[in-house]
Amino acid sequence: MKTKGVTYGKTSKSTKLLGATSIFLHVNRVLVGLLFIFSGFVKAVDPLGTVYKIEDYLIAFDGFFLSLTFLAFPAAVSLIALELLIGLNLLFQVRFKLTTWTALVFMMIMTALTWYIAIYNPVSDCGCFGDAIVISNWQTFYKDVVLLMMSIILLLGHKHFRKIYQTRFEWVLLVVFVFASFGFMTYNLTHLPLLDFRPYKIGVNIQEAMSYPKDAPEDVYEYVFTYEKDGVVKDFSFEEIPDTTWTFVTQETKLVAKGYQPPIQDFDIVTANYENLTDEILSYQGTTYLILSYDLHLMSDKSVERIQSFVAHQRKQNQNVKIYALTASSTEDIQAFKSSYKLDFPFYKTDPITLKTMIRSNPGIMQLKAGTIMGKWNWRQVAP
Repeated sequence: MKTKGVTYGKTSKSTKLLGATSIFLHVNRVLVGLLFIFSGFVKAVDPLGTVYKIEDYLIAFDGFFLSLTFLAFPAAVSLIALELLIGLNLLFQVRFKLTTWTALVFMMIMTALTWYIAIYNPVSDCGCFGDAIVISNWQTFYKDVVLLMMSIILLLGHKHFRKIYQTRFEWVLLVVFVFASFGFMTYNLTHLPLLDFRPYKIGVNIQEAMSYPKDAPEDVYEYVFTYEKDGVVKDFSFEEIPDTTWTFVTQETKLVAKGYQPPIQDFDIVTANYENLTDEILSYQGTTYLILSYDLHLMSDKSVERIQSFVAHQRKQNQNVKIYALTASSTEDIQAFKSSYKLDFPFYKTDPITLKTMIRSNPGIMQLKAGTIMGKWNWRQVAP
């Protein structure tokens, strides 16, 4: 009886330990899965945003990488689909061992990459959560380190997870996940992002979003002056600048605290002669349509036909409507483009990054009324 009692005690402790381990591993699985799904989802909502971010990295790396910008689009959609697939597989325990290996290899690569980016800072915003959550490069690296550790734990403990589905049904789920991922991305590419995380949302007044509140905190700087005297080099603050017996060496300006930054910055509409028309266009009380194209060379004949039909229809409906095209293309390209398609509405210039931020379509259409964004459309959404 005594031996049996000891045996029962050990079994009870072992069972509790296995139970605690199982709970820990399942919580870890769900957290990692949800993080992958969230990361993939906020990118899938705005696939072009991920394309632009990858292009930014390739341009920042310079040299050979500049020749790889054409790969930005396939790389972006592949990255998004892989993140969603890993996350969904972990959440529903599909092909679990293979998925944990994939997650581990993925996080090893991403951790190494974000470590390099955190050190050399080629691009200030990593883009790992799209425009939904903007974090610094070092914060991204620390996040990836944690995810890497969690992925290692999942791989080491994969034997604790029992197989839920038959192999054939697992492959069915994989196909469903892949088609759902690419289908969701396709919708957001051919329309506009289902969720808009950028500052140019419908309902936003651009002038108000560009303004600074009266009590807005300003940037705080620290000025350090370095002087030398009798072989002694010393730093001084602005209030402590020494007398003329000291020789000035150098001066350094440090940002101590970042002040208020309005949601919309660097938004300007200028003519070919650099006349700024921003306030004039935004203050018009009637309806204004902006045809947005950061690169006229990328506009297809079909998109131009849709735009021409749209412009003709709006003018027929409302004679007081204002229609302008905003682009970052050169003056020569603008003239050639207008002449080629016989377009009669004015073209003005805006920064290409601003145009890409305003709308995820080339071309796209934005409706304004007294500077407030009333609507946004991908050119494909405009009836022919």
